[in-house]
Amino acid sequence: MKTVFSHLNALDQAGFTALFGTLYEHSPWIAEAAWLSRPFQDNEALLAAFRAVVANASSDAQMRLIREHPELARRVGIDETLTNASRNEQASAGLDRLTQAEHARFTASNDAYRTKFAMPFIICVRLSEKDRILSEMERRTRNTPDEERQTALVEIDKIAAIRCHDILKGLETEA
Repeated sequence: MKTVFSHLNALDQAGFTALFGTLYEHSPWIAEAAWLSRPFQDNEALLAAFRAVVANASSDAQMRLIREHPELARRVGIDETLTNASRNEQASAGLDRLTQAEHARFTASNDAYRTKFAMPFIICVRLSEKDRILSEMERRTRNTPDEERQTALVEIDKIAAIRCHDILKGLETEA
């Protein structure tokens, strides 16, 4: 792992952003800003830099980040802006193989959630399965807008951490 972090710390900002710019959905600005926290001693320091960028971003930037995420179960196979990572993550939770009744329930829940919060429901689907995702969506619709914004940001950081782990694992394999 030391070799991996030596490599990461030697990257220029463009190279670092090219490597980690996809951690946060359509938001390479987070990787660009996290690069400034070099050198990274380990995985936790790297993840802390990403989380700090998100936490210190303006409310408007945080909402733009949240709104960059796709609605779950609605766009798989339809939305061309769906990233490969999102497509694979949704498939891992079975959201690309819903029955007609499940799809109708997800659609109704997505609509209710978006109506209340003006943002998509976000959960780390790689740590969930479709029944839990749906029950969480329905439960979290009872939250306040501020609670839900904070919850969405925590979930986004979980998603980014898993994606980062995948990238680091790939770098270890190459080393």
